[in-house]
Amino acid sequence: MNFLGFFNITTVALALMFIGSIGMLVVKKPIDKVILYSIVDAGFLLAVVTFKYLDVAFAIAILGPVSTIIFLMSILKIDRIRHNNREGGPNV
Repeated sequence: MNFLGFFNITTVALALMFIGSIGMLVVKKPIDKVILYSIVDAGFLLAVVTFKYLDVAFAIAILGPVSTIIFLMSILKIDRIRHNNREGGPNV
């Protein structure tokens, strides 16, 4: 029995994007949101490749890790600001 015919690449891409975005809304921990963000990014890249926009897929593959690093830096900055506010220190 061939199960690969049941799964369509577009369906898998949409499922990855849907599961990742719902998970980002539900999960509270910021680091877990980064993992779910990468799942959404993988689904988006797969959808772009499915529609044969390979130049756009190349740009997504190059800029995806950069945006993940910026996302991580913002999470660390927000965590530091929250920690300093609890202690009553400066917000730097």
